[in-house]
Amino acid sequence: MLKVLTIIFVAVGLNAFASEISIKLPSALTEDDFRPVNVDEAALGQLLFYDPILSGNKEVACATCHHPKLGTGDGLSLSLGDGGKGLGVKRVVDQNNLPEQRVPRNAQPLFNLGAKQIKTLFHDGRIEVDTSRPSGLRTPLEDEMVSGFASIISAQTMFPVLSADEMAGHYSENEISEAVRRGVLTGENGAWALIAKRVASIDEYSNHFYRIYKHINDPNDIKFTDISNAIAAFMEFEWRSDTAPFDEFLRGKTTFSGLPENGMELFYGEAKCVRCHSGALFTDQEFHAMGQPQLGPGKAARFQNNSRDEGRFRITGVDTDKYAFRTPSLRNVVLTGPWGHAGAYSNLFDFVSGHLDPLSAIKNYNRSSAVLTDFDTLDWAIMDDPLEISAIQKSIKMEAVSLSRNDVNALVAFLETLTDTTAQRGRLGIPKSVPSGLKVPNP
Repeated sequence: MLKVLTIIFVAVGLNAFASEISIKLPSALTEDDFRPVNVDEAALGQLLFYDPILSGNKEVACATCHHPKLGTGDGLSLSLGDGGKGLGVKRVVDQNNLPEQRVPRNAQPLFNLGAKQIKTLFHDGRIEVDTSRPSGLRTPLEDEMVSGFASIISAQTMFPVLSADEMAGHYSENEISEAVRRGVLTGENGAWALIAKRVASIDEYSNHFYRIYKHINDPNDIKFTDISNAIAAFMEFEWRSDTAPFDEFLRGKTTFSGLPENGMELFYGEAKCVRCHSGALFTDQEFHAMGQPQLGPGKAARFQNNSRDEGRFRITGVDTDKYAFRTPSLRNVVLTGPWGHAGAYSNLFDFVSGHLDPLSAIKNYNRSSAVLTDFDTLDWAIMDDPLEISAIQKSIKMEAVSLSRNDVNALVAFLETLTDTTAQRGRLGIPKSVPSGLKVPNP
């Protein structure tokens, strides 16, 4: 739903004038836009989200790379999951458990994942709502993921625990990573079942599951889908974001002036941001090639010797999808840097400027914009290769938009109105401890 708002801009001075400009704005988010959440289930999910027990080596929790104090990300261009120590920009390589590589893509923020509008997840959209399939979802694992999910968010939670670079650990390090290596994900000895058994063996967790889920009466009844459903409920409850100044503006409870007002006019007008960042969630959930700089290991298959990340093309195989990535929501965008699928920009002004003229931006990219812990000498393999850069540039379909520095500052000021302090803090917060007794990630 969109509504047309007439804004009156008045400039005072020698050439004083007033003009009326009509722009289309989304309707304010309401309770009906979000899935209902059982708070007790969310509280269980909170413990699981912060508990490293879900990782192969029991050292990485979901919160390691998605921390509320870091905008539900980790402040890095590319995360160090298993094999890292510390949090955020202080995270370093663990010399006693060397990682194989960085996580190939920037840790995505977790705001508004409970919105019913969400139909695709991950930078390449490899999980999508698809009512033609038995599970109601399209995922990379298909037949191994057909039931038990309360939402698309729950299905998404099934994947980080299988990733060697994120949570599983590397081959032969633990029983989880060994199961992943063998390709055994389901069944009694599958990776998901092994994690569920860990959780079920802790009485405090088992008692929570008995109380919340009617179908669970015994530790053996606890499946990883129950764990992922609880974590999904937590994320949906904790980081729902619909009380930012922009939301109050849509509800007629506040007004904008100065830079935010100018930025809003540009966003919905001359800058053409709304072409992709549409609706109340500020995303069309489609995929666009915006010429983002590529750094890090990329997403080539293990047998391929390159550092490319061809984005949506890896899912569809359609040439026009090369280097296209999912439009991110701009909710709380000021908090969620570095920005870009590979986290190439740590300055929001530079990121917005680059988006306005992507062809020029990748050509003139300043590598100091990346936030990378000291680890991999291959981080710049793509950016060091003119042919690779040319391939990314050729994928760009949008024409450059020419704006002044003041205009870009105005756009950033408008984006700041999307910051929701309630969502930023979270509702349940960070637990002091978790039932496993392992260390809770906290900067």
